[in-house]
Amino acid sequence: MSELRAVRIGCGAGFWGDSAEGPAQLVRAGGIDYLVMDYLAEITMSLLARAKAKRPDSGYATDFVTAVMKPLLPALAEQGIKVVTNAGGVNAPACKAALEALIKDAGLSLTVAAVSGDDLLARADELRAAGVSELDSGAPLPAAPWSINAYLGAAPIAAALAAGADIVVTGRCVDSALALGPLMHEFNWAADDYDRLAAGSLVGHLIECGTQCTGGLFTDWQDVPGWDDMGFPIAECFADGSCIITKPAGTGGLVNVATVAEQLVYEIGDPARYLLPDVSCDFSAVTLVDSGAHRVRVSGARGRPPTTTYKTSVTYKDGYRATATMMIGGREARAKAERVADAILTRTRRLFAARGWADYRETSVEVLGSEATYGPHSRHTDTREVILKLAVAHAEEAPLELFAKEIFPAATATAQGLTGFAGGRPGVQPVVRLYSCLVEKTGLPITVEVNAQTLALPAPVPQDAADSPPPAVPGPELAASLTDPVVPLYRLAYARSGDKGNSANIGLLARHPDLLPLIRAQLGAPEVAAWFAHLADGPVTRYEWPGVHGFNFVLQRALGGGGTGSLRHDPQGKVYAQLLLDFPIRVPAALQPLLKADAGAPPR
Repeated sequence: MSELRAVRIGCGAGFWGDSAEGPAQLVRAGGIDYLVMDYLAEITMSLLARAKAKRPDSGYATDFVTAVMKPLLPALAEQGIKVVTNAGGVNAPACKAALEALIKDAGLSLTVAAVSGDDLLARADELRAAGVSELDSGAPLPAAPWSINAYLGAAPIAAALAAGADIVVTGRCVDSALALGPLMHEFNWAADDYDRLAAGSLVGHLIECGTQCTGGLFTDWQDVPGWDDMGFPIAECFADGSCIITKPAGTGGLVNVATVAEQLVYEIGDPARYLLPDVSCDFSAVTLVDSGAHRVRVSGARGRPPTTTYKTSVTYKDGYRATATMMIGGREARAKAERVADAILTRTRRLFAARGWADYRETSVEVLGSEATYGPHSRHTDTREVILKLAVAHAEEAPLELFAKEIFPAATATAQGLTGFAGGRPGVQPVVRLYSCLVEKTGLPITVEVNAQTLALPAPVPQDAADSPPPAVPGPELAASLTDPVVPLYRLAYARSGDKGNSANIGLLARHPDLLPLIRAQLGAPEVAAWFAHLADGPVTRYEWPGVHGFNFVLQRALGGGGTGSLRHDPQGKVYAQLLLDFPIRVPAALQPLLKADAGAPPR
């Protein structure tokens, strides 16, 4: 590997709402060439689309301009740091104009570019006539979508940088494109240099969630220092596609093979077929090697031609929801909470019927503090303090307004020890659902506004995507005896879970390669499906991930609708890895020295 030249990319935001201290930390530390920030999620797009409908000059992440860029502009200009972000939301030109006004007021000379073309809301009828259908269900396009956005790639970002942009603002693009675009520009990677495009996409995937790859959400959380000042990630990238993941010196967090590996497996399906607009990625043979304190070398990504379509995200309103929470204390708190929920639902249903209203579309009762999420795997016996979460959905708003009013009477009519109403009545909100489809790339004109001109990017040349690689050949299994001790899976593995719509994934990484055959023998797709049967009613697929000595499990129909379409307290599967890490594994005596020290009670 040639290390004559490295391009250093720091990611200062992993979502809209991340701390403004992240970008500031990276700029203060110095030495980065690019500052990238990821602001968008599916629900964010619908919110921004509604804001733009009310005010044509809105529709972008305003705090990116006011809270992040305004104080950092002088330092960015002085250090020559370029900025790439998707904070443009559904109105990148307006975000560009706001930045240009700030730059002028500051007396600086910086060029801003805006990438447009992802927003397809105005073309809803055209897409409907073309017969687009949902990827999972085959359903037609919703009648009244709130937002329709194609996930663009990195090529427009690279074009903007080549045209002289210091700051590139995009709308919806794949998160990894924020890093791949600069690397395509800096190293002059061609559109058909698929291995390097896959490697650059991997860089973006690893750093896109900010501190999640520098120790945030790590399985062994006790090993991570400095949560109050977590270091944001920096990728030192080389022309051959390899990189080193690190963080600013003196900051909190932890960068090692395990923390980076957990981010690698986050929100991935088949690791050998990770489809992006610029390239079809194969991450199955990616290797991670410790390369000094808080430095991990990453290599081994492979790429193939991309598909001819853009994945497109549609959001739409599907009725209303409301969620009430209250604390219940005292003996048999769980039983009291369950009876309180039943009483509220029974009462409101009677009131609905008297008014001629339909029943709830869906209800969700979770007694938090009683291991409700664990279902049949709960070790709960009794507790004297719980939080009752009662969520409901209805096609109409008025019934849920009545539900909200009927929560407070429970304070004097049900269980002693009921409290915690300080937040007031629960609000009624629209249910925003996600619909995913494919749109042909050739039908989407993409433009870049920069230096008072509009560049029209040529449509991609249609090509046949390379055949998917054969599935990874399963490695050996290691049988255990029925007399071998049973230990929880966390003593053998790390894990990280994430979401894609209504599906969840759990990436599982053996703590030592010699433990992998034992896990393979005892934890297949059927076992995971049975373990999560109380939460998931779709199929489960296990993918081999040989490069990192692990597996990726994908659980379909696992999140109660996912995102804001779910009434669950965990609609994104954030706790699913923790649930799986309590799975019982039998371990022969010869492998016992490889286990993590026990930190809790054994599984039942």
